[in-house]
Amino acid sequence: MPEFGLDPEAIAAAVDSALAEDVGDGDVTTRATVPPDARLDARMMARQDLVVAGMPVMREIFRRLAPEAVISITTDDGEAVTAGSEMARIAGRAEALLTAERSALNAVQFLSGIATLTRRYAEAIAGTGAVLLDTRKTVPGLRTLSKYAVRCGGGTNHRMRLDDGILIKDNHIAVADGITEAVTRARAANPRNLSIQAECDTLEQVRDALAAGADRLLLDNMPPQTLRQAVEIVGGRIPLEASGGVSLETIRSIAETGVDFVSVGAITQRAPAVDIGLDFVWE
Repeated sequence: MPEFGLDPEAIAAAVDSALAEDVGDGDVTTRATVPPDARLDARMMARQDLVVAGMPVMREIFRRLAPEAVISITTDDGEAVTAGSEMARIAGRAEALLTAERSALNAVQFLSGIATLTRRYAEAIAGTGAVLLDTRKTVPGLRTLSKYAVRCGGGTNHRMRLDDGILIKDNHIAVADGITEAVTRARAANPRNLSIQAECDTLEQVRDALAAGADRLLLDNMPPQTLRQAVEIVGGRIPLEASGGVSLETIRSIAETGVDFVSVGAITQRAPAVDIGLDFVWE
């Protein structure tokens, strides 16, 4: 299976939360209607073309509720599959599988949705040299898994948390009374020697942030023509990231300006869940 670096502790925490949220004190409907000795075979099937993500989470959900179940994963995370493809097989006690069904599907549908949209954005800029980045625009509590799904889809993670790097945004600049002062303050108060990135709305700010010693610039909502000018001003001295209002229709023209990175909040904030089913076969 491809290695995308999902921490087992993150899987455990996500499963703890999902099962507490969905199962509570138990599946009273299944307990009331399904014979305790009944068994099921199930097939997890893709009902649309998609990029797979979240299979380790699915496995852990079934393992928790049905430890004796036989689970065979037939598609790897990061793999593109077509509608009708089998993704996994699960066989075990009917009661446990029925209780786990919704949590398992929710996880894989949500994460595969992010991976699928990410793949579309990554493919849109293939060959330009620009790298697709995500943002911190994630569902609260699901950032680690969401950013994992981005990696499965071919994207690269930006900051995971606020302590991963200094990113001076427009509000910081306003409070600090200008981008030069904000960058200067950041350089003076940076004992961990973190990378300092400054958001620029204008070419004047690009020049000022560069002169002040920023390590990287975030070019916010600049049209392609202005991005090209910023690339020319910086001349390859520090990396440039374009962000703001990026869509599938515009991302290639943005990437072709010569920026090093393009960040897209939509891949984690607005990715639709994909259609995946769990088809049961009674023994």
